[in-house]
Amino acid sequence: MVPQEGDNVQTSYLDPKQALKYLKDYEAPDGLSAEEVMDSRISGGLTYNDFLILPGFIDFPASEVSLESRITKNIILNTPFMSSPMDTVTETDMAINMALLGGVGVIHHNFSIEEQAEMVRKVKKFENGFITDPVCLTPDNTVADVRAIKERFGYSGIPITENGRLYSKLLGIVTARDIQFHEDDQTRLKEVMTTDLVVGDEGVTLEEANQILRSSKKGKLPIVNSRGELVSLLARSDLLKNLKFPLASKSPNSNQLVCAAAIGTRPDDKIRLKNLIDAGLDIVILDSSQGNSKYQVDMIKYIKKTYKDQVDIVAGNVVTREQAATLIAAGADALRVGMGSGSICITQEVMAVGRPQGTAVYRVAQFAARFGIPVIADGGIQNVGHITKALALGASAVMMGGLLAGTTESPGEYFYHEGKRLKKYRGMGSLDAMEYGPDKIGNAASKRYFSERDVVKVAQGVAGAVVDKGSIRKFIPYLMTGLQHGLQDIGARTLVDLREGVRTGKVRFELRTAAAQVEGGVHGLDSYEKRLFS
Repeated sequence: MVPQEGDNVQTSYLDPKQALKYLKDYEAPDGLSAEEVMDSRISGGLTYNDFLILPGFIDFPASEVSLESRITKNIILNTPFMSSPMDTVTETDMAINMALLGGVGVIHHNFSIEEQAEMVRKVKKFENGFITDPVCLTPDNTVADVRAIKERFGYSGIPITENGRLYSKLLGIVTARDIQFHEDDQTRLKEVMTTDLVVGDEGVTLEEANQILRSSKKGKLPIVNSRGELVSLLARSDLLKNLKFPLASKSPNSNQLVCAAAIGTRPDDKIRLKNLIDAGLDIVILDSSQGNSKYQVDMIKYIKKTYKDQVDIVAGNVVTREQAATLIAAGADALRVGMGSGSICITQEVMAVGRPQGTAVYRVAQFAARFGIPVIADGGIQNVGHITKALALGASAVMMGGLLAGTTESPGEYFYHEGKRLKKYRGMGSLDAMEYGPDKIGNAASKRYFSERDVVKVAQGVAGAVVDKGSIRKFIPYLMTGLQHGLQDIGARTLVDLREGVRTGKVRFELRTAAAQVEGGVHGLDSYEKRLFS
């Protein structure tokens, strides 16, 4: 007989104060370990939507969560975010702003060597501490020359030296104010340049130089040696940017923004790489849909032999331990993981080759960690939750294409369709990309898919459009804050803590049925507005 309300029934319960102790009665913590979830023999291959991370214990605010991560053997970023080397995602503006916000942009290579090298150069020159190779002019150059530099590089504070070169006697400086209302572009600079200069002496520290800039209220601080020769330059605008972007990714040696760029694995890519390194490149991405090839092994060995530690190599793409082992043995400094998981990629459909991204990231990261090689999860990232999951599965960074396409900083013009403001977004395996440019046979996109010699091009991607997302200067901070709150819910203060918790089984997971995925999204409403951040 079931006891009814009001019956005088004595029920014995355990002491609530001892609840934590009684957890030991269970053979294992609630949920599943990562290894149990990722057992392909039971669950098959999993995507990010196929599982959830169970919550942990919170004893710290989300603002204290550190997102610092080692993305290659030698480079640590303040945020684990990278933009994809796609011609509708990353060029100069994206690379600059990704670096300012603590990540790194990977400039695509679906154009000429000169164009790509110039973009790398602009990123490296955009924000410096001491500008060690400033553009200089002579007194006999003209106002037109200054305007041309402004058009090309985006700045106009130009030191004037005797021979127009560094380590020549400093004579003056021409700023935007000097020529703003000057109508005659043929006027020689000796007639308009400012000669009353405040300078710093060679050997001054960055902190001391910044203090001089503050007190002098000048826009530029030339640094000169004992002979009055220009040796470097400091810009007030860079000082202001330092205050605005405290997480900016910078090279510890030059204080310049970190820049990455993609190349292929063909002989002419060796020439491309030399130009990129001369421009200041920090990270080279060997861009291939299937990285387990003789071409990539040979290129890794060539780069290591020729340039040693001048540039870090990210090899890939891979989705298996066997692929990863080949590239690790060749000398890769990081691995890029993903094959056919991007929103514009149809490789799995057309080629019947690839792997679900969650399983791919976990298995490759698990293997690569034994050798101290970071992995980058590339593809399939649709929201903040996917970023958290990719990092929990062992990735050191996430590479985003579709998530950043449509932002102000991505290449291309906005257009309107059915009342929506859109930007074009295409896969590098799309026919649009493979046929782009004057050299339609053998451009970077076709080489990426080993298709440059094909008479009939087989598409492995599509072209489409994405909705305007606004500037990444708002979108990336949203991703950062969302990721911090995700780690807080899990109970991890750092990404290292997160990965260690997964490795030891402390961080637990749960598989999701199709019904559970529906339940976890917006449902049961006639209409709604989904605002992601304010």
